[in-house]
Amino acid sequence: MTEVTKYIEELAAISEKNNNIAPEMYIQHDVKRGLRDINGNGVVAGLTEISVINWKRVEPDGTEHLIDGELFYRGININELTDGFLKEGRAGFEETVYLLLFSELPTRAQLARFSEQLAEYRKLPHYFVRDMIFKAPGRDMMNVLSRSVLAMYAYDQNPDDISIPNVLRQCLQLIAQFPLLAVYAYQSHKHYHQNESLFIHYPKAEYNTAENILYTLREDGKFTELEAKLLDLALVLHAEHGGGNNSTFTTHVVTSSGTDTYSAIAAALGSLKGPRHGGANIKVIKMFEDMRATIDVNDEAQIVDYLERLLDKRAFDNAGLIYGMGHAVYSLSDPRAEILKKYAEQLSVECGMAEEFKLYTTVARLAPSIIEKKRKLYKAVSPNVDFYSGMVYKMLGLPSELFTPLFAMARIAGWSAHRLEEIENSGKIIRPAYIGVREWGEYKKLDERG
Repeated sequence: MTEVTKYIEELAAISEKNNNIAPEMYIQHDVKRGLRDINGNGVVAGLTEISVINWKRVEPDGTEHLIDGELFYRGININELTDGFLKEGRAGFEETVYLLLFSELPTRAQLARFSEQLAEYRKLPHYFVRDMIFKAPGRDMMNVLSRSVLAMYAYDQNPDDISIPNVLRQCLQLIAQFPLLAVYAYQSHKHYHQNESLFIHYPKAEYNTAENILYTLREDGKFTELEAKLLDLALVLHAEHGGGNNSTFTTHVVTSSGTDTYSAIAAALGSLKGPRHGGANIKVIKMFEDMRATIDVNDEAQIVDYLERLLDKRAFDNAGLIYGMGHAVYSLSDPRAEILKKYAEQLSVECGMAEEFKLYTTVARLAPSIIEKKRKLYKAVSPNVDFYSGMVYKMLGLPSELFTPLFAMARIAGWSAHRLEEIENSGKIIRPAYIGVREWGEYKKLDERG
């Protein structure tokens, strides 16, 4: 241990000692930790028309009962939205972006014009990839994505104008450019840090967002219709999820300060990067890899034992969690997970991973009752969207380094809608209150401090 390392550890010990607030003080002062009450309900911090999440019904007499989870984009049920474009055999992400931004479904002509504009905005500034991505290759794609977004400020002729037309233009450009920024960051990472060949595909105007992601990511640029359909579906299901999730709330908070679009979106990316938010699907994949490596996954008794050991902090990362199970809001079911599961099964057959999909469904069936026995819960648990999205990405051959950026490629649509909503309706900077609980001290002169 170097002298500097030892010194930093000593400072860290002082920091830990003096920043530790006793848990009972939160109860004493009636402070909702994590902005949630004892039942897990979020503290109301605003109003939104963009999306609504339902997990319970309140009867006229005031009684409540749990229901299968419901998600609405601008008042439209996510099941109806996805059924609509899937049954017509077309992609849905561009339509979903339009719906979230403008609160109405586009006509065929409006959708065609909107898709053309996104295709035009996919072009990155001249030399941007060389100067901002290749010259500073990173090991974390979310970090590269964040600094690329901040760098876009310098390429914008009018970056600080927060009028609705200008912010809308900036948001549409970022929605279109996110896939390229993330994929090119990954190609740079592979080349400079993993010594693999470098190739760059420019996006095709005739391809939609999901198709361009697969095309630019794969060396041969090839993909099947089912692969593109499932990736497009995943983007739709991750595009928005209420104003209360951490990154969207971050967008509202930062936007309320009056800052520029690039700063607000970079802040949201910083939130999504956290493993408690956008990185959960990677944990699911790694958990299943550990499961297959340590037990016979064809033996249900061994699976049960493994899941129990997970909760007892005696398996995998010893965190006491079955990743992908449970949600902060949903109880009986996560509608996004239910939709993704149905089409993931089709892809598992196509790519020869049917047995792996079977393991996922077995864990999904067993885990809720095991969790209920081991934990004192205020609500039921079920698989969330992360439980299946990581498997879908794996079946698509997508690298784990891009799992969280893929979340961002979708959620930028919701962030943009919420930024526009905050600008239109705010008028005040968001400033929550904190209760000071430190006892007052007395200033001592330097020579009196011991």
